[in-house]
Amino acid sequence: MEHPVPEGEITDYPVTIEAAEIDVILKTLPHRFPFLLIDRVIDIRGDYAGIGVKNVTVNEPQFQGHFPNRPIFPGVLMIEGMAQTAGIIGMLSATETQRPTAVYFVTIDKCKFRTPALPGDTIFYHMRRINRKRAIWWFHGQAKVNGKVVAEAEIGAMLAD
Repeated sequence: MEHPVPEGEITDYPVTIEAAEIDVILKTLPHRFPFLLIDRVIDIRGDYAGIGVKNVTVNEPQFQGHFPNRPIFPGVLMIEGMAQTAGIIGMLSATETQRPTAVYFVTIDKCKFRTPALPGDTIFYHMRRINRKRAIWWFHGQAKVNGKVVAEAEIGAMLAD
């Protein structure tokens, strides 16, 4: 699996051994089916980086209309998956007593869609924090399928109570 930290970059952010599995995600994010768009988050490095995982299946409701004869995972849902991954990274990095109760999507910049993701694909949302000011966090994200970038964006999120 490709590492989210750029090659040659030295950080003090250790990899956690455990991943944020679906039970942790459900306790942390308010999203539910059909709008919960990550299945787990792995390789979490403090508040700096992590990788969200989405297994795309043909029985998801968006494929009824996008598109009936050629199902393609909507790009906007990939961006939301990036935002949910960033939300997990930010919220789990706070201590239990100071953990925010909500995360809000505030910006999308430099968004590009490269290649469609299809049913059967596993999307890896490689997220890396690029800035933080008080409760607003900015992340650079790349959605990858089989190691190939299918979408990328810079997103901002606000953690709140």
